[in-house]
Amino acid sequence: MASPFSERKATEAAAHLLHLRGGRMHFLKLLKLLYIADREALHRWGIPISHDNYVSMDHGPVLSQTYNLIRDGGSRFWSEHISAPFDDYEIRLIQDKPEAQKLSPAEERLLDEIYSQYGHANRWDLVEKTHKFPEWQDPHGSSIPISLREILHGLGEPEEEVEAIVAELRYEQAVAERLEVA
Repeated sequence: MASPFSERKATEAAAHLLHLRGGRMHFLKLLKLLYIADREALHRWGIPISHDNYVSMDHGPVLSQTYNLIRDGGSRFWSEHISAPFDDYEIRLIQDKPEAQKLSPAEERLLDEIYSQYGHANRWDLVEKTHKFPEWQDPHGSSIPISLREILHGLGEPEEEVEAIVAELRYEQAVAERLEVA
């Protein structure tokens, strides 16, 4: 299932967490916090924050397109707000976090909550935590896609709820694709 990934929304979410951390963070820790936030949003609301694609990598589950933004740089918007990783693999806010246009107040509160709960853990503790998520599989140096269905099952959602959430997200994707064409 294709996702209506928004680079602006991913940038806003990453910048929000970076801001909470004082403007700098190791990129791996940021990816773990963003994944945990998406997972919790799916659990609470049946819809992720990022609409990214998820993959299992050696250091746990990752938001794939956001990882590519960090690794390769993004559009002008991402690059105006978030630096490429430097020597110690930290990234930083280049300027103040962008005004939230895509993130809802509820999503910002969830990011605050995730940061409050996990923001002071080191990246390796977060890797260990995410390795315990049922949807993660050891890719042995590669990557393995993680479906929304696997995440929802890992969260213990009943099958009928999983089916309803997946159907709703597919419908939203179809609507988003039609609006892009129009």
